[in-house]
Amino acid sequence: MKPTELYLRSELAEQWQDKDVFSVVAKLQGEVFRDKEGRRTLRFELGNKSYFLKFHLGVGWQEIIKNLVQLRAPVISAKNEWRAITFLEQHNIDTMNIAAYGERGKNPAKVNSFIITDELTDTMSLEYLGQQWKQTPPTFKTKITLIRKLALIAKDMHENGMNHRDFYLCHFLLDNKFAEHNTIDESTQLSLIDLHRAQIRSATPLRWIIKDLGSLYFSAADVPLTKRDLFRFIKIYSGDKLRENLDKNSSFWANVGKRAGKLLIE
Repeated sequence: MKPTELYLRSELAEQWQDKDVFSVVAKLQGEVFRDKEGRRTLRFELGNKSYFLKFHLGVGWQEIIKNLVQLRAPVISAKNEWRAITFLEQHNIDTMNIAAYGERGKNPAKVNSFIITDELTDTMSLEYLGQQWKQTPPTFKTKITLIRKLALIAKDMHENGMNHRDFYLCHFLLDNKFAEHNTIDESTQLSLIDLHRAQIRSATPLRWIIKDLGSLYFSAADVPLTKRDLFRFIKIYSGDKLRENLDKNSSFWANVGKRAGKLLIE
């Protein structure tokens, strides 16, 4: 039997002392956001704090084989998210805070695992950024600051070996007062979430970089961006002079555009 992996932050370790933590977590009740394909996601409260739980019950061999046939890495436990959050923390990219993590079982189709993170309260996603900026155009400073933040997050992530696989604007959270003041500055915290499919390697394969950037570009389809805005992103992401990068990597950026176009058609 594979040894049980278990981490509990102090407040949860105190709450669940001398208990079978996996049984306790399996019985947690709250607002359910997902309950299918062997994964249950819910928001719950404990000790006057709110948390998010992702509990993996084992995906089964059929799901594993289906992903392998499609040349996709199957997500069999919460360890993916644990590793991704730890990676982002190590590279100073804002994300969720881990309150607990556990995994047990040897059979990959039946591994039981969970991850609990603090709820990111009073936040909103960038999913409806296009709608907001069409109604209330941002200042030039706000727009270039957001472009810079997104480009640097993508750059740091990819250069250090991680790709997200669901790299859309809806998976970035910021203070919900943004809906009112419509302002982003250097102090604005932009948290990257939904990391359960993320992949980490010594180097990020080019095709996964293209998929990430194409997904981000696709999700910004409704955002009023100019060609100069796109060039600004490219310049910051690449770290090169714009003309040199476009000359050197024209096919790469063309493939990013094709990926976004494909998603728009779908």
